[in-house]
Parts: sequence; C-alpha cells; structure tokens
Amino acid sequence: MMSALLSILLQAQAPTAEEIQQHKDSIRQGALHMIEYAKTDPEGFWQTVGQTLLQFGIKVLAALLLFAIGWWLIGVVKKAMARMFARRKTEPTLASFVSSFVSISLTVLVVIVSVGTLGVDTTSLAALLAAGGMAIGMALSGTVQNFAGGLMILAFKPFKAGDFIEAQGHSGTVIEVNITATKILTIDNRVVILPNGSLSNGTINNFSGRPLRRVEWLVSVEYGVDAAACKEAILSIVNSDARVLQADTDMKALYKELNISAYQLSTVNYRMDAIPAPYVVLKSLNSSDITFSVRAWVRGADYWDVFFALQERFYTELPPQGFGFAYPHVQIVPPATSNLSDNSDNSDTLG
Repeated sequence: MMSALLSILLQAQAPTAEEIQQHKDSIRQGALHMIEYAKTDPEGFWQTVGQTLLQFGIKVLAALLLFAIGWWLIGVVKKAMARMFARRKTEPTLASFVSSFVSISLTVLVVIVSVGTLGVDTTSLAALLAAGGMAIGMALSGTVQNFAGGLMILAFKPFKAGDFIEAQGHSGTVIEVNITATKILTIDNRVVILPNGSLSNGTINNFSGRPLRRVEWLVSVEYGVDAAACKEAILSIVNSDARVLQADTDMKALYKELNISAYQLSTVNYRMDAIPAPYVVLKSLNSSDITFSVRAWVRGADYWDVFFALQERFYTELPPQGFGFAYPHVQIVPPATSNLSDNSDNSDTLG
C-alpha cells in the first residue's frame, strides 16, 4: 500500500484535472480501507505496516547504496578522462565540456536507476526527460547549431587562442573559444564575438596556422633599367636583413627556438625540411613600368615587421642606385611660335 502511494506521488506525467480527482478518490478510499482494517484487526494491521516499512527500508538502503556506488564510479570516470585529456593535450574548453556532459549524463542515469530500485515506474520519468529535451532543442535551435559548431571547432582545431584569423568579414587575434562562440580582438582593440555555427561552416583564414610564412613584395621600376642589376640590388637588400631566413638555416635549431612539438611537426604541411632561398623574378611587363616579384621566408611573428621594413628600404635605396620608380605623367608640348606670329600678322593685314 505505501509503495503504491509513493508511486502515485512520484508520477512524472502532467496529470489532467480528471486524473487528479481520480487520484484523490483512490487515496481517500485507500485511507478509509486502512482505517477500517486497523479497527477490525489491529494486530494484523501493525504487522502489515511493519512488513511494508521493512521492505521499503530495504529498498531505500539498496537505492542509496546503488547511488553511492554510481557516484564513486562517476568520479573514477572523470579522473580517467582528465588524465586522458592531459596526456593528449586536448583543448581545455573541449575537455571541460566533454567531462561535464559525461558527468551530467551518468548522474541522471544513476538517479533514474536508483529511483527504479524503490519500485517506482521510471518510464514516465524517462519520457518526461525526453520530451523536455526535445522542447528545449526546438526552442534553442540556433543555440544548438552554435553548440554543434563549437564541438566541430574544438575537435578539429582550425585555430586556437592566440592565432590571428580572418573570418566572417572580421580579422583579429583569437582571445577565447567557448562552446557557442569565439571572441577575437581586432587590431583597433575591438572585441568581436563570432557564433560558432556560422564560423564552422564558413571560410577561416588562419594567419598563425604555421610557424613560418613567405613574404612577397611587388617592386615596379621604369623601363630602361638593367634588369639583372636591379634584381641583384633588390636581393642584396633582402639578404641584408637578419630576420630573413636563408637556405642554410638549421631547421632543427629553428623549430627548437619556436618551441614546436614533435606532434605538430608530424602534421601535414607543418614541417619544412629546408627553407627556399630568397629570390627575385621579373613578373610582368606593364604599360608604363616593369614589375619584379620578391619572395622570402620569415618567422610568422616577424612577417609584418619585415614586410614594412624592406618595403621602405626598396623605396629609399633603389633610386640612388639608378633604378627609378615609374609613375603616370603627361608631357605637354607648347605650340610653335612661328604659327602664332603668322596669325598675328594676318590679322593686322586684314584689319
């Protein structure tokens, strides 16, 4: 009788008014029956109550023991996952989310099993949880999309905190990657929050994705210059900068300096066995000038400093060596003076 009453009280469905009334009538009838039974057979009534309490107490102890064992196992699983994430150097945000998700899921499972041990029908409780999850999912469809996008970003790691990226029309340094959005800090000190749903489905340009980058300059000079001498002058300027990497660079020492791990070096297109030497080629013959393409490799952190520094040196050092820069200009030819004097004489004659 007591287990039946407890089962009624723990029903997880949303009852209608008619069902509530039926439950009230059932409880009232049960109470009247118990009172009548206690009056007619007090000894048998208390014996039944004792047996019911004993059985229910055993179920409660079993449920508590099962919950305690389940809670201990959840702790063991969380510690094992933490060690696994630390060993594999998993992104902290992903590790925290997965650990929390597994912990909550296992806790709900342990609670349902423990309640089922009491003799309560957990079918309605499971149905309520499923319906609630579906309703929440439909109401937060956009958030769920960002949630899934966050999982994709954290799993495949197209970028990480500290990388300079360009995505969704914005560029900046990644300062935070969480499960629903990514925050970047722009070069003018603005914080832009990008939803992970659209970010994971769009184009991401990661400027910090590799430790080494190639710099390219386009140097246009006027026609008539000695191309070979100009190439030699440009290459001399490039090689004079110590930040430009040369073909004889010690790659092992360079990767050690950049603190690149063996795991990173094993990934596709991350490792370079040798640095291509800087070179200059004549790229195009234009309408009013010729253009040389200058290419060299530098450390990723030195990219913009080297680019701007050598750009200025090209401008200041090439013209004194006889390699002038072409620019649009218009040559105006003055009219002949003889024609003007003839016209003036004619006008005097006609006058």
